[in-house]
Amino acid sequence: MTHFRIAEAARLLGVSDDTVRRWTDSGSLPVSSDASGRKVIAGSDLASFARAQAHATPDPSGVGRSARNRFVGLVTEIKSDKVMSQVEMQCGPHRVVSLMSTEAVEELGLEVGSLAVSVVKASHIIVETPGGMA
Repeated sequence: MTHFRIAEAARLLGVSDDTVRRWTDSGSLPVSSDASGRKVIAGSDLASFARAQAHATPDPSGVGRSARNRFVGLVTEIKSDKVMSQVEMQCGPHRVVSLMSTEAVEELGLEVGSLAVSVVKASHIIVETPGGMA
């Protein structure tokens, strides 16, 4: 089973080491000790905790759709030519880049600072692990 030290868990959750320690001290996040006596968090416990703590920004579009991967954020950059545009969004800690027609950008009224929802529907998702991990 994969285990993470406090600092690693903090980086993965985007919080400080002290915040993770408060969660472990309060019993909100289970912690154990490894063979060296260091505090570690089981990967499965960390995954459950991360999922429970995740609060997605509500989708303001009110549109029903089959895609489950929706990222609400702000348009941070638009690069356009006559036919195509590259639209960058910051959705929480995630940078999302979309290529679309310049016509679509204009029809949607997208500009830097616009609130938008990035919808990802993919039949192929690539999952990678850090080198050396099995």
